[in-house]
Amino acid sequence: MSNRIPFITVEGPIGVGKTSLAKAISERFQFTLLREIVDENPFLGKFYTNIEEWSFQTEMFFLCNRYKQLEDINQFYLEKDLPVVADYHILKNLIFAERTLKHHQFQKYLRIYDILTADMPVPNVVIYLHASLDTLLDRIKMRGRDIEKNIDPSYLSQLSFDYEQSMAQFEKSYPDIPVIRFNGDQLDFVQNKQDLELILTKIENTIHEKGVNIR
Repeated sequence: MSNRIPFITVEGPIGVGKTSLAKAISERFQFTLLREIVDENPFLGKFYTNIEEWSFQTEMFFLCNRYKQLEDINQFYLEKDLPVVADYHILKNLIFAERTLKHHQFQKYLRIYDILTADMPVPNVVIYLHASLDTLLDRIKMRGRDIEKNIDPSYLSQLSFDYEQSMAQFEKSYPDIPVIRFNGDQLDFVQNKQDLELILTKIENTIHEKGVNIR
């Protein structure tokens, strides 16, 4: 993969609009869209009902499937210099796993994660969406996914905090990878075309500043 070929990831807590924005980026710039597998996870509904009981199965399913997705996207697109936008960064696995797994489970999980991701492609632009708990809950309710109806607000609040910590650490670890932050309380790019245009323009300018080519 050339560093001049766009590989953009969109991240943020549940309900913040990652997939909607990734889709808009894909349509504007004609990038291949990589969407994470969510509804196909057979453990997720049980996880939201009983986190402690179903956390390990849930996190392992996500890790294995995201690894396979990234392996395929690398082979069939990035290695052929075809740009990609993904609605997740695989680092989210650690955010969720560290919050939900018991210590001994997380240590096992971490070893598997390190092996699987050792040679995975790294994005050259990260977009981080964040919003208040009220906004996240409103948007989760609005999209009406059955598997999300039992999400505990306190879990979502903790998750938002974890994302803030993780993204700050990511910026320290990868100072050469720009992280573009957008506040979902102030911008509604799904309902407001002006907000979407502002975001897309900011992304395009950042890509050009990074020296990445938009075809």
